This record gives sequence, structure tokens and C-alpha cells, in this order.
Amino acid sequence: MGAYILISVLILITCILLVLVVLVQNSKGGGLASNFSSSNQYMGVRKTADFLEKTTWTLAIVLLILSLFSIFVIPRSSNGSDQFDTELREDLNNTQPQTPQNIPDYQAPPPREDNN
Repeated sequence: MGAYILISVLILITCILLVLVVLVQNSKGGGLASNFSSSNQYMGVRKTADFLEKTTWTLAIVLLILSLFSIFVIPRSSNGSDQFDTELREDLNNTQPQTPQNIPDYQAPPPREDNN
């Protein structure tokens, strides 16, 4: 159960970071990169765009791996599901089939007459 909660929290954090990184980007080359002037070449427009793209791909891959790994740590209780299946099967076996003799006879009310 602890591993499942840990993986779920990591997936949630990854999703939030991925959304933030995607929102910082601009499809026309702006976004966070547009705040830097051209005189600052160390983290210029191209370097920032490359960093954001690599971060996006990395977070997407991490999200995929965590999602696949979460399949193996999902808690499964054998007691609850087996007991439910057993009760359901007993209920199905104990029910009587619907025959014309045990179906209730509901009659439709007579049609109303409209007096206009």
C-alpha cells in the first residue's frame, strides 16, 4: 500500500511539473525564452527552448514509466473480491427465474379524456 501511495504522489508531481513546463513554452518560440534579451547568450532563446523541450520529453517519459510501474504496486485484497464474488454467485443461484406466474401484473391506467 505504501508503494502505491508513493507512486501516486510521484505521478501527481510529474503531471503538475509537465503542465507547468508546457505552459511556459510558446508555440511561436516565445514563452520563457522571450523574457531574455539577446545580449545574454549563456541562456539565450535557443538554449532555453532546448532546455524546455528536453524537460518536456523527460517528464513525459517519467510519467509513462511511473504509470506502467503503478500496475505492479496496485494493492489487491484477495479477501474482499473473493467474498463479493461468492455472495454474488449465491444470490444468482438463489433467485427464481421470471415466469409468467411470478411476474406482477401491472395494468396501465385508463386514458384520460381531455375536455377542451
